[in-house]
Amino acid sequence: MIDLKNQAAVVTGSARGIGKAIAHKLASLGANVIISDVNEEGARATAAEIAGLGVKTGFLKSDVSKPADAEALIEKCVQDFGKIDILVNNAGITRDTLLLRMKMEQWDQVIAVNLTGTFLCTQFAFKAMMKERKGSIINLSSIAGENGNAGQANYAASKAGVIGFTKSVAIEGASRNIRCNAIAPGFVKTEMTDAIPEKIRVEMVKKIPLGREGLPEDIACGVAFLASDMASFITGHVLDINGGGFLP
Repeated sequence: MIDLKNQAAVVTGSARGIGKAIAHKLASLGANVIISDVNEEGARATAAEIAGLGVKTGFLKSDVSKPADAEALIEKCVQDFGKIDILVNNAGITRDTLLLRMKMEQWDQVIAVNLTGTFLCTQFAFKAMMKERKGSIINLSSIAGENGNAGQANYAASKAGVIGFTKSVAIEGASRNIRCNAIAPGFVKTEMTDAIPEKIRVEMVKKIPLGREGLPEDIACGVAFLASDMASFITGHVLDINGGGFLP
């Protein structure tokens, strides 16, 4: 059984979708969770739901691409819970378009949130974890970061960067018992993917050997495992959760 009782966690981008499912899963296993998102209303709602699970929680509106916001987020966890044991870098955005149409702004925005945001939150959390000589950092990558995807050069680059970043942090953190792993989801049913035309969705699901879309809870279970002592000898790993669908 996974037991995260009294663990202190931060989940970025947790107002909805995968991030919200992750926050719920960690809280259901006993972790105290700080909710972070640019969507303040959604973050408040998620925090209120989690409070009903009997754990401590809080929320902070934050743009993880801004150093001051990332630092304040980690500080809130340490101030509220006395430490940070788990950091889940889930916050991410897309600005999809074909390479020849991609504007510099679309490139910069995606890199800033998906990659720089992961770097900033990890850097500040790493300092706090070093004092405790333990911690688990889980970064959300993507199948696009492993295989690429047409129309997502910016997104794929950011998520591939997350993988390289994860492996480097794993090496640096090992001597202090700070583990760092990544999860690469495949096609997951969220509000974002619900906007995809039904015909295209059907074709995408056909490429998945297990025959269905992933659910946010599927990703959340992977995060819970990597955050727990059951994964105490796992670091620098990329866990693919995609139903066997290795093609984008």
